[in-house]
Amino acid sequence: MNSTPAAAAPNAPADTALSTQIQLAARPVGWPTHDNFRTVTVELPPLSDGQVRVVNEFVSVDPYMRGRMNDVKSYTPPYALDATMTGGAVGRVVASASDTLAVGDVVLHNFGWRDIVQEDATAGFRVVPELPGVPLSAYLGILGLTGLTAYIGLLDIAALKEGDTVFISGAAGAVGTAAGQIARLKGAGRVIGSAGTAEKIALLTEKYGYDAAFNYREGPVRAQLAAAAPDGIDVYFDNVGGDHLEAALASFNDGGRAAMCGAIGSYNSTEPTPGPNNMGNLVTRGLTLKGFTVGHYMHHFPEFMREMTEWFQNGDIVFDETVVDGIEHSVDAFFDLMRGGNIGKMVVRVGAGSRLSDAG
Repeated sequence: MNSTPAAAAPNAPADTALSTQIQLAARPVGWPTHDNFRTVTVELPPLSDGQVRVVNEFVSVDPYMRGRMNDVKSYTPPYALDATMTGGAVGRVVASASDTLAVGDVVLHNFGWRDIVQEDATAGFRVVPELPGVPLSAYLGILGLTGLTAYIGLLDIAALKEGDTVFISGAAGAVGTAAGQIARLKGAGRVIGSAGTAEKIALLTEKYGYDAAFNYREGPVRAQLAAAAPDGIDVYFDNVGGDHLEAALASFNDGGRAAMCGAIGSYNSTEPTPGPNNMGNLVTRGLTLKGFTVGHYMHHFPEFMREMTEWFQNGDIVFDETVVDGIEHSVDAFFDLMRGGNIGKMVVRVGAGSRLSDAG
């Protein structure tokens, strides 16, 4: 990864600050490399009226970010070259020239891969409470857009009903672990997941309440899903696409519904990914496949938070995180995420050092 510090006085005045930020330097073709990114040091000026300065505690890395690195039309604009990577982050206000945000407030925002943020207080900061025993990083995962994505996909997009058999691909990731638990809490009759290691398979059945799980690396997904769901599936939550979608189409019962959330299996492909060979089942079995992005469903967030908070208080929800230490290791965290090296939500803890850990 390129490193190009901006010119800044070594003894910057106390009312200024130095911010370490990760920028997109070049658009990747296929798998990204460190050459696609650069680390810069930006001198932040004294606060202007209405501004706040936030020191991030955790920064999110997510699969959707790979798509935004391409200069193609999508549901959200692509990342600009030579600009700091945006994305979810949570931090604490350390200086304020605003009447709306005070020093000490914990805030969520979307200014992404940097250790210190300085922006107008009205530019998208949302104050969140500190919950006893819950790390602030949970607001980037199970208590944030990740959890909401699982909630919306199952209940709104796929119209989960009591007794349904549910299949979730990429089940050991942040969305998948949330979706499996929500499906169980909402009365699913059977919950099945796929993941890529024996450790993840064990976690799904032993910790997250999955009734069955299989390793997609150990054989054809279509055959493994048929064995895990001999009576078929009613709902499919798709995080992967490709052979997982084809397997779901083969296993659907009449009237089956799919929530199309992601297609991580093809994000780094340089050639078009072949489509499923059994799309005719959409007609013969009366299936519904519906894609969604969570930004269009933010009006459900208060309802989601009420239910999720209650589940937390009752001890009905658990979660894992994979934590990489140091804002300078954000790119490495992203690479590890794309290779399936995470369990649960992948976050970067702002600070020095490099270490992987899990919590939950």
